[in-house]
Amino acid sequence: MTAGYDKVKRTTDVALSVPLFVLSLPVQAITALVIRVRLGSPVFFRQRRPGLHGEPFVMVKFRTMLNADEAVRPVDDASRITPLGHWLRATSLDELPTLWNIVRGDMSVVGPRPLLMQYLDRYSPEQARRHDVRPGLTGLAQVSGRNALSWDEKFRLDVEYVDHHSLRGDLKILLATVRSVVRRDGITATGEATMPEFMGNADRQEPERQEPERRDIA
Repeated sequence: MTAGYDKVKRTTDVALSVPLFVLSLPVQAITALVIRVRLGSPVFFRQRRPGLHGEPFVMVKFRTMLNADEAVRPVDDASRITPLGHWLRATSLDELPTLWNIVRGDMSVVGPRPLLMQYLDRYSPEQARRHDVRPGLTGLAQVSGRNALSWDEKFRLDVEYVDHHSLRGDLKILLATVRSVVRRDGITATGEATMPEFMGNADRQEPERQEPERRDIA
């Protein structure tokens, strides 16, 4: 990435995210109220995610799952996600607070989706190159199938974006994102509530489970 491209991309991110964040505040307020009434507290889902070069930041989204409590309900994702949560994810309304991460510079509008911190040690050197750019609200993998893709396919597309990203390409991804949201394509992986956990490229012991990354906005 050249310094000139990075500066223009950051300027574009701010120019898009600031007005979108401000204009979406009434919708965010209504969404927060509905979540508070239907799902309880907390309204927001906050989690550390790897940003540029794998440096952690706290990503903020609207909560879409019931709190994990083994004494009350199973803690698997399929049991915790609610019809409201499915709808929020299908419409991408749960992503609106993430615009603040773009305003702050943690993320870009377009780039590989930020996944879980625990995945960092599971990537191959080639897959880890997805962190050579800022993570994005939407990306090439998201407009190419979202969670309907396998992990290998998603990471291949992430690295392809790193190698060939451009402002023109970002615009195409944004336009494709709008179509994907309208059609609600690839919200979940086949047979999964969201996306199965990425276990890496070798046999590893299963770590403690966290709320997984879904889609990815698109």
